[in-house]
Amino acid sequence: MKNTVELEFNDVLAVAEAARAEAQRNQWAVTIAVVDAGGHLLHLQRLDGAAPLSAHIAPSKARTAALGQRESKMYEEMINNGRVSFLSAPEVQGLLEGGVPIMKDGRCLGAVGVSGVKSIEDAQIAKAGIAALKLG
Repeated sequence: MKNTVELEFNDVLAVAEAARAEAQRNQWAVTIAVVDAGGHLLHLQRLDGAAPLSAHIAPSKARTAALGQRESKMYEEMINNGRVSFLSAPEVQGLLEGGVPIMKDGRCLGAVGVSGVKSIEDAQIAKAGIAALKLG
């Protein structure tokens, strides 16, 4: 039998707060989503000025990163390199950079998805949030 580690409420809040701080430090209007390992939404915050559509994109990026246990950027690159058949994969809709899994000891605990600025900046915000957990 294996013991599992999972995100607790305070972990989710720490991730969300650190991600929000990174976005505000750079004056980026984004939506930040945190999901568990199954892709279920645990937290969503749409910062002032963020486009309404970003509130749909951020959770999709997070869900894709959690279910795939890798950054959503990998799927975007795969499709851009010609593997367009991946667009038919079930349950993955956020196929853009900005979804980052929360990994500990090779296991996915959840993910953060961000939408609202350039994709590389979305990922920067997500990674800043995850860094608050000090997972090593």
